[in-house]
Amino acid sequence: MLPEKGILLKKISAIYETTAVGYTFQPDFLNLVVCALTSLKPLELLDVCLAIEKQLGRVRNFRWGPRTLDLDILFYGTLQMTTPCLQIPHPRLKERAFVLVPLREIAPQIFQRLQVAIPAQKIELLISAQDVKLRLQKQGLFFD
Repeated sequence: MLPEKGILLKKISAIYETTAVGYTFQPDFLNLVVCALTSLKPLELLDVCLAIEKQLGRVRNFRWGPRTLDLDILFYGTLQMTTPCLQIPHPRLKERAFVLVPLREIAPQIFQRLQVAIPAQKIELLISAQDVKLRLQKQGLFFD
């Protein structure tokens, strides 16, 4: 749905299955990281992400609770900002293997700059980045 909103997907990681963090009494999650280009400003991008979550059935019952989808903005170029509803870079990305493993895959230079170790968390490769890319290309959603 991101390309439909004018967001061009440039790099896409593999899909990883990971255990829940925070509230752990829920099924495992599927995670990936994308690098994208957009003319949207950060808060506009957040609005798009929240609208997509809502359109796909996300209901926010409690923090870290079960959800259909969670879109996070990890970085926005080199911008650093803090508002009541958005902090860039994402404040907890260094603590989460489900972010760091796919980030290292598509943006090793950013991962290296963070100077962090990947925390312990059950994480399993489900679908390779190449397979994700091919599937999206077939749908006309990814351009190299």
